[in-house]
Amino acid sequence: MAKNTSRVVCIDHIAIRVSDYEKSKAFYSALFDFLGFEVLDEYPQMMGWTNGQTRYWIGQAEEPDHKFRIGQPGFHHYAFQLRSRKDVDELQAFLKEQGAEIFDPADEYYEDYYAVFFLDPDGLKLEGMKYGEAGGA
Repeated sequence: MAKNTSRVVCIDHIAIRVSDYEKSKAFYSALFDFLGFEVLDEYPQMMGWTNGQTRYWIGQAEEPDHKFRIGQPGFHHYAFQLRSRKDVDELQAFLKEQGAEIFDPADEYYEDYYAVFFLDPDGLKLEGMKYGEAGGA
């Protein structure tokens, strides 16, 4: 067996820029409350949440009129691994209640890979997913 020589333990955090801080703050506050995250810290025009392992930050963009476009160089999507397929379905129901845009509905996208894809207020694609639970709910 090869020795693991990676010095990276995990991805500590992601930080994104948003065009409308208050709108994104409301979206992410509701999302992270649903996902079981807590507020890590908040500064003027910047806020972060954590579940103890993953940290996600938003901050006001300097050029809010420069819109993100899916398919362009840069961010593709960020995936939250959930505990079960049932959690994926519950996330989708929550997102619909919130009026969030579902990009691709909850489904099996690859063998034993169940996910829902959705957009944040700036059109950044996010995903709630579960793999390794074939046939389970």
